[in-house]
Amino acid sequence: MHDARVLVVDDSAAMRALFCDVLEQTKNVLVIGTAANADEARDQIAELRPNVVTLDVEMPGMSGIEFLEEIMNTNPMPVVMLSSLTQSGTETSLKAFELGAVECFPKPLKATPEQFAKQVGKLGKIVLAAANSNVRDKPRHRGPKAESAAESGPDYSPNGKIAAFSTSMGGVDALTEVLMQYPKNCPPTVIILQTEPALAEMFITRADKDCACSIKAAVDGAELTAGTVHIAFDPNKHVIVEPGIPAKLRLVDRDPVEGFRPSATLLFGSLSRAGMATIGAVLTGMGEDGAKGLRLLKAAGFRTLAQDRTTATVPQAPTAAIEAGAVDSELKLEDLAKDVLANCGAAV
Repeated sequence: MHDARVLVVDDSAAMRALFCDVLEQTKNVLVIGTAANADEARDQIAELRPNVVTLDVEMPGMSGIEFLEEIMNTNPMPVVMLSSLTQSGTETSLKAFELGAVECFPKPLKATPEQFAKQVGKLGKIVLAAANSNVRDKPRHRGPKAESAAESGPDYSPNGKIAAFSTSMGGVDALTEVLMQYPKNCPPTVIILQTEPALAEMFITRADKDCACSIKAAVDGAELTAGTVHIAFDPNKHVIVEPGIPAKLRLVDRDPVEGFRPSATLLFGSLSRAGMATIGAVLTGMGEDGAKGLRLLKAAGFRTLAQDRTTATVPQAPTAAIEAGAVDSELKLEDLAKDVLANCGAAV
């Protein structure tokens, strides 16, 4: 992992000072410059050559989202967007992911001093992960409901297996690609998405409209049936699977597992202990969450996958799972989705 050399772009001098102070307290993160607008940032990028940029969404003149689009079209590099958690801010965050942002970090403007310090303290780790991320420049599945291969292809018959995924940083983009391949009668699927709840909720709403299958927020007692994907994101609840016909989701109150809640390791472990036929996968993300649980699934004889490290936006989580000996196959996203569908059913 190499150091982060970050350029902080924000029209507020106070916010620039705050974020610089936070970032400089993070090991292996160096703030090499600041800019108040897109014009200054453009000059600083050319002169200082940062390997990651934090970019405020709301700036005078050229907006952050417009400048992000320029960066990704002319000089692609890892960008972490800074945005408020308003309705419009959340919509803009999804747009930023579409354009190629590695992560969208919420400005905790109305938080208590303690909450503010805790939230902003995460930024250093995010910036360091972004500096070591893979910037993607290939076309993505975007726009109004596009006809997916699932909709235009033959009918699909699930075989009862459960699919379980985990993802965090870069996950919105990765899940978009996977779920666009899912047919209407997809295998019952549980996904842990580590992101801001407001962003996850808006992503679910949009994905439910764009995808052939049904996409829902995970709720306690939900039945795992074909045709529905359940996405768990509540930072106050873990999600596990309770065996039965059909199996059910349970949202439980427990301490974080190795710093994560909801925990992918706990989800995968519940599926392994229950002996339910499962295919598990760790996608792009920070940290090591999911690696131990995926190893339990593999030991139980179930198929386990990881997103290809060379194309995962943030390869930390897939790498941890692979190095733990928890992965049967390391696959590109499009191949991963095909593998899941092939193992959980067949076209008819």
